[in-house]
Amino acid sequence: MMLKELNHTVPKDILDKAMAEFSYSDFKTPINEPTGNFFYSPWTIRPEFKDTVWEYILQTLPYSIGEARLINLKYGTCYQSHADIDDRYHLNIQGDISALINLETNTMYPVTTDGKWYEMDASNRHSAANFGYVERIQLVVRKLLNKNDISNPTMIVIKSKTDNEFSNRFLFDNQISGVLNSYNKNNIITDFNPTSKEVRLCINSDYISELESKMSENFYIEHIKEQQ
Repeated sequence: MMLKELNHTVPKDILDKAMAEFSYSDFKTPINEPTGNFFYSPWTIRPEFKDTVWEYILQTLPYSIGEARLINLKYGTCYQSHADIDDRYHLNIQGDISALINLETNTMYPVTTDGKWYEMDASNRHSAANFGYVERIQLVVRKLLNKNDISNPTMIVIKSKTDNEFSNRFLFDNQISGVLNSYNKNNIITDFNPTSKEVRLCINSDYISELESKMSENFYIEHIKEQQ
């Protein structure tokens, strides 16, 4: 199941206060900042959001967390298809008729403003759509990746065969990110380090052939070397 309800909640009066104070027109507004590695180190609240309703809301999620963003999905719009290496926590602040969509199973998960945190398995190719008449506003929080102690470690580099950054990101997220998400949760990879041109990571060498089979005609693996 792509979306799982958690036991952590935000009181309705706090949600109402958050919505009353919402004034961010950008698609994505980060409310915290990294303390170290983007994917592995806990993030901390940005100074301008400290002692605000947004910090209080984040504190209702009792975990070390990654990047937290307010995401404003305009009515009549949707996301492009993608998967993510890191799972997400979702809290709906405002929404009318909107849904998260698992594109692997063609399953829709209606999004309501119920004050509940949800955990999303982002290994599935997915989208979100706003079919309503108001903006869908969510607080979306990255789960930190596991710092795995893997067997038979080997460092690899995944590279694209083209220089088109837009299509490369789309294809990578649709073909490879979901696989890496599963590998992260199953103690197969660590030290994930992406740039605009390549992705470096450490992988259990027993799984390199399997990962190579996911490369299709768009990507390839090179610079394979034993981890010291």
